[in-house]
Amino acid sequence: MEIADKKVLLTGATGGIGRSIAGMLAAAGGKLTLSGRSSEALEDLASTLPGQGHAVLAADLGQPGAALELAAGAGEVDILVANAALPSTGRITDLTDEQVARMLRINLEAPILLAQALLPGMLERGQGKLIMIGSLAGKAGSPRSSIYNATKFGLRGFVFGLAADLAGSPVGTTLVAPGFVREAGMFADSGADAPPGLGTTTPEKVADAVLKAVDSNRVEIAVAPIVQRTMAHVGLMSPHISHRVQSGSAGQNAADSLAQGQTDKR
Repeated sequence: MEIADKKVLLTGATGGIGRSIAGMLAAAGGKLTLSGRSSEALEDLASTLPGQGHAVLAADLGQPGAALELAAGAGEVDILVANAALPSTGRITDLTDEQVARMLRINLEAPILLAQALLPGMLERGQGKLIMIGSLAGKAGSPRSSIYNATKFGLRGFVFGLAADLAGSPVGTTLVAPGFVREAGMFADSGADAPPGLGTTTPEKVADAVLKAVDSNRVEIAVAPIVQRTMAHVGLMSPHISHRVQSGSAGQNAADSLAQGQTDKR
């Protein structure tokens, strides 16, 4: 599917990864509808993008009904890039009911509802692409990330099931699954360091994977060094081994540092 002149809805547009995705999609000729919580930040971003016809729609996807309102406001959408997410770190006992509900709504419910709302129009028009930004955290659990893991495991399962439903149709879906991202994302936001020895990726590589997903039949594209991808696969296939590794002092300390740096983002 060509991106040029296609209408793209991008959520979480003003974060570091979102900005890279927006820039690459706009450079490829897409007409973007940018979504995030701040109208001012969205307008600033839109003004820097190449091309014309970009629009902004502020939405707090943590609020009930916000995803469906966003879909209705966006109108006809050819490509959905569901990028909005909360870090969702912390021990479950340290989170309030409201925080858990918000995490689940933004990370899992909103992408599903957006896909459900936009898919019929795509099928009717005979083309479309649903791209979900997941994580390698959807393959292996990690300390202080039980809710984040739950949402990313769930999003991965949703994409895989939806892809099977869409087989033979003119609409496809792809999960883009980054590992640890430097310069943006949860580690950059929290000030914590990524675990040593596993490597990192960049927002630009995540954005490049989104471009590949638009014109690809692949169900999942991982964006991480080989060591991370291997460890995530081991965690998926042998969770007891992953648990033993994650239970060590290095994994626990890194998780504590990350969670402490994200307490104001819940």
